[in-house]
Amino acid sequence: MTGAELDRLIARQRDYFAGRGQAVAWQTRAHDEPADLTARLRAAGFVPGEERTVLIGLAAELATTPILPGGVALRWVTTNGDMYRIAALQSAVWGQDWGWLGENLIGRIAAAPDGIAVLAAEAGGDVVSAGWLAFFQPAGSFARLLGGSTLPQWRGRGIYRALVAARAQRAAERSVEYLQADASDDSAPILRLLGFHAVTTTTAYVWTPPQPTPPMTQATAGTCTPR
Repeated sequence: MTGAELDRLIARQRDYFAGRGQAVAWQTRAHDEPADLTARLRAAGFVPGEERTVLIGLAAELATTPILPGGVALRWVTTNGDMYRIAALQSAVWGQDWGWLGENLIGRIAAAPDGIAVLAAEAGGDVVSAGWLAFFQPAGSFARLLGGSTLPQWRGRGIYRALVAARAQRAAERSVEYLQADASDDSAPILRLLGFHAVTTTTAYVWTPPQPTPPMTQATAGTCTPR
C-alpha cells in the first residue's frame, strides 16, 4: 500500500480514535515499507516517541536460575490488587500516572488468562520491580517480554536479570522457542549480555486528540474598554 491509498488508511485509523476521543499509537519498524511511511504518519499528525531496539533470544538458553539479592522474592501474580500495585510501581518509576495499566492487565488476564503471565519482585511487602510475558495466540514460537521497570533504589542488583530468567523459564515450559523485547537504551545492553540479538529498531508514532476549547466565561473572555 503506497501513496494516497496509504494516506487514506492512516486517516481512517486516526479518525476512528478521534471519534472515541482516544489517542492511538502506530508502531513502526525500521524495515517497514514503504520508505515514506513515517513521513506520511507525521503529515497526518502522528508524533514519534522514543526509538527502541528490537531484540530476540532463545528461551531455552535464557531460562537460567534467577539470582536475587537478599530480601527479594519473585511471585507470579493474578489478582486485581496486584495489578494495581504494579501500576503504582510504574507510576513511581516514570513519574507519570500509569493507573490505566492496572485495568489493562486485569482486562488481559480476564480475556485470555493463558495469554499473559505477570511476575512481581517484592521486598518487605512492596513491589520493587515487575514484568510480564505475553504469549502470542494461538500459541506459537514467540513470546514477548514487557515491563521490567525497577524502583531506582533497587537497580543494579540483578533484579531485572532475574525477571528475564524466570519469564524465560515460563516460556520454555510452554515450548516457546524465542523471546522478543522492545528495549530502551537502559535495557538493551543488559539483554545483549544475556544473549539477546538486536534485529531492528521500533518507534511508536502517537496521535493525540486535541483538547477541547473551554467554554468562554467572563473570567476567560478578553475585555475591550472604550476610551
